[in-house]
Amino acid sequence: MIRIYRLFRNFGPKVALNNLNFRVRKGEFVFVTGPSGAGKTTLLRLIFGAEKPTSGQILINGINLNRISRPKLDLLRRNVGFVFQDFKLLPKRTVFENVALALEVTGEPPSFIQKKTHQTLRLVGLADKEKAFPLQISGGEQQRVAIARAIVRDPLILLADEPTGNLDPELTKDIMVLFRSIHMRGTTVIVATHSRELLEDTAQRTIFLNRGRIVGEK
Repeated sequence: MIRIYRLFRNFGPKVALNNLNFRVRKGEFVFVTGPSGAGKTTLLRLIFGAEKPTSGQILINGINLNRISRPKLDLLRRNVGFVFQDFKLLPKRTVFENVALALEVTGEPPSFIQKKTHQTLRLVGLADKEKAFPLQISGGEQQRVAIARAIVRDPLILLADEPTGNLDPELTKDIMVLFRSIHMRGTTVIVATHSRELLEDTAQRTIFLNRGRIVGEK
C-alpha cells in the first residue's frame, strides 16, 4: 500500500530523512520510533502529502505523490487520516462540529454528516460529549476527538503523530485499544512514538529511526 524509495528530506543543511527504503502492506499496524529529532513527524507529513521530499519516491496504492497534481493529491488525502500531536481542535467549535468539519469540507450532504459524525463519536466513546467544547473536556477526550475527526471519512490509512505523548499511562492504554480496534476494521495504521512503555508489550512491526536513518526493525 505504501512504498518508500530512497527518500531524503533536507531543511537547508540539515538532513531530516536520509535514504529511507521500506514498505507498509495493506492492513498493517506499524510503529515508527526513535528519539526526538529522529525524523518521525517529517516522515508522516511526507506520507500525508503535507510536505514534499527533497528526493526519492513515495507511492500510495501505486500512485507517486511526486507526480500527481494538487487537486488529485487533495483527493488522495481524503483516504488518509492524520492524528496530530497537538490535536489541532478548533476551540470555538463543539466536539460534534470539530469532527463534522472533516465531512463538510468534502461537500457531503447534511443528513450524512449528522449520521456519520454521531456514529464515529460513539465509536470513540464520546457520544455524551458532542455539545461540549474542547476546553471543557479532558486531554484524553480531546485526543479521542482528534482521532474521531481523522477516521470519520473511513480512511484507508491512519497516521498518528505521538498520539499518547501528553497522556498518563492509563489513558495511553485506552487510546491504543482504540487504535487497535480501528486497525481490526481493516485500516492501515502507522503510529509515530518515542514512548518505550508503548512499545514494550507490542508484537506489532516497529521501525527504528535515528538521525533520519532506519537503524533497525522488528
